[in-house]
Amino acid sequence: MPCAARKYLLAMTLAVVVAAALLAGFVWSGIYDIGADAPHWQPVQSAVTILRDHSIRARSQNLQPPNLDDEQRVLVGAGHYAAMCSGCHLAPGMKDSEIRPGLYPQPPELARVRLDPRDAFWVIKHGVKMSAMPAWGGSHDDDTIWSMVAFVHKLPDLTPAQYQAIVAKAPADEDMDGDDGDHGAPMAMPASAHDSHATGNAHD
Repeated sequence: MPCAARKYLLAMTLAVVVAAALLAGFVWSGIYDIGADAPHWQPVQSAVTILRDHSIRARSQNLQPPNLDDEQRVLVGAGHYAAMCSGCHLAPGMKDSEIRPGLYPQPPELARVRLDPRDAFWVIKHGVKMSAMPAWGGSHDDDTIWSMVAFVHKLPDLTPAQYQAIVAKAPADEDMDGDDGDHGAPMAMPASAHDSHATGNAHD
């Protein structure tokens, strides 16, 4: 091997070793604040967001959604959403919940965005690491999860009154452990929840 090539290889190896040592020292130092009330540094936030979005899309792009306009499917999804999702993702007319202010990253407000159904299914089923999004696939079958997707797809079009009406008609969430059979009832909303509904339909 020529002398110049050996020097280059040695320099690259040394650079990698130094970088790895610096990274290990940073991790072990505890200097990075992992608290949920301290936002990520912007480079970390950008990297995590890109990683998350590309990871989800790579795994969801070949999924084949069923008929998401089926009325019974939407009704089933409404009951599950009210019971399982509204505390974090809110609902038409809701401005906040007890748990949401303490979550980081903030869950998307699903009455204000329109998600790709394939991405929504994958995230609901598998969850997202290092976030408050659980993997519901461990306790709910695919058909039930598609019902949730069908309702989430309709959610941005609903007024607070329409949301309450559809949840009231929803069947009980029989997949929930300890279900008391009352998940089809309308949710109790805080007094501030009855303000006008924003109708923005932002897409991914």
